[in-house]
Amino acid sequence: MVFAAFIAVLGLFPGLYLAGAAVPVVLQNMGPLLAGSLLGARRAGASVLLFLALAAIGLPLLSGGRGGLAPFLGPSGGFVLGWLAAAVVVGLIVQRAAPRPGIAVLLAANFAGVLTTYLVGIPYWALLTGDLGAAAVQSLLFVPGDAIKVVLVSLVAVAVHRAVPDLLPQRRDTGTR
Repeated sequence: MVFAAFIAVLGLFPGLYLAGAAVPVVLQNMGPLLAGSLLGARRAGASVLLFLALAAIGLPLLSGGRGGLAPFLGPSGGFVLGWLAAAVVVGLIVQRAAPRPGIAVLLAANFAGVLTTYLVGIPYWALLTGDLGAAAVQSLLFVPGDAIKVVLVSLVAVAVHRAVPDLLPQRRDTGTR
């Protein structure tokens, strides 16, 4: 589960709180996107699930050295939990283009992964604040950075898929149409 460790390493970079937002901008959300881009849905999901379990039991693996249940119960909890769904969504999309997805597929897959994280994180944040509109507006602060992350992760994934073309699990042909 190298990707669980990779996600933890990305947590060494502290989060940046912009404009007083309760949720930091972190590099760590690149890990689940890259896992999905390279490993496919099942293995990426397992990697992220392992990471989340280790963080939940108290290891200080989340950005800023956070761990335990508190980060999952705070404003950023939905975004962190959304990483699992994002890894699976990215992995499913990329697997459809196996064995070597191109840049367009990877950009679309990673965009879908970020969108998935938002679809989990914003409502979760709104449950805590009682204001969906405010949570959505504050989440706009993440969009420029996440757009850059999508491009970076996609470029790295293209290079890795060129170097290791059989990295993704192969689709099984069920014989049905």
